[in-house]
Amino acid sequence: MAAFKKLVRFFDGARVHYGDLIGVAENTYTVRRLEGNDFSQLKPTEDIHEVTTLLCPIESTPIVLCIGLNYKKHAQEANLQVPKYPTVFTKPADALAGPFEAIDIHPDAGEMLDYEGELTVVISRDAKNVSEENALDYVLGYTAGNDVSARHFQLPADVSGGQFCYAKSFDKFAPIGHTILSAHEIPDPQDLQLRTKVNGVVKQETSTGDMIYTIRQIISHLSRGTTIRKGTLIMTGTPSGVGIFRKEFLKHDDIVEVEIDGVAATKNRIHYS
Repeated sequence: MAAFKKLVRFFDGARVHYGDLIGVAENTYTVRRLEGNDFSQLKPTEDIHEVTTLLCPIESTPIVLCIGLNYKKHAQEANLQVPKYPTVFTKPADALAGPFEAIDIHPDAGEMLDYEGELTVVISRDAKNVSEENALDYVLGYTAGNDVSARHFQLPADVSGGQFCYAKSFDKFAPIGHTILSAHEIPDPQDLQLRTKVNGVVKQETSTGDMIYTIRQIISHLSRGTTIRKGTLIMTGTPSGVGIFRKEFLKHDDIVEVEIDGVAATKNRIHYS
């Protein structure tokens, strides 16, 4: 069994630690400190902390693997045909951000800035040529994520070259958290409720049962002949309701929240430089 149910990271005034979130009350988090610096080798302690801020639940990631067009209703709103295989793009390690950090936006990226709330998978150990049957054995846990997207660099062909990566790869364009819920706590990742809010207004709301490709299928596909390194994040696609189809883009000081019921939540302020 995992050493945690809800993995977090926190600062105790002297050091950063991993912890297991055991309670929340009045903006204070009760955390059991975990011993160890490697999330795969943590041990619980009897050391309990009361903290007001949580950091990104993992210190770093080798890469963020992302799946596009993976919800049926999103494919319908985009009027796009479902591909034979998952659409895959990546974000670099420096796109990682914490659940409550401000997201600094370069002026050139802010013309058509969009949110994409997503169920995010954290890989627990190196995976290669994994079968669908065994795919969930490689999952450390699940968290909430926001695939922040600079549509100006994604959609116009003369700017994007038909590629997604650059538009998705600015620093802090992959906030996750606030916890990583242990995979042992989720018997079926295709039965979760996801919600994205902008300034308190719900923009996206869905069950992960609307996914075209399941978590098992995604991990198996991505690991075909390719090593997925421990600590890799997989953003599994966004549901319908993104800003591009609402003709609503993120502005300075907008607050974007991504919530997955019983799992995790992010709340990030958009800050235009």
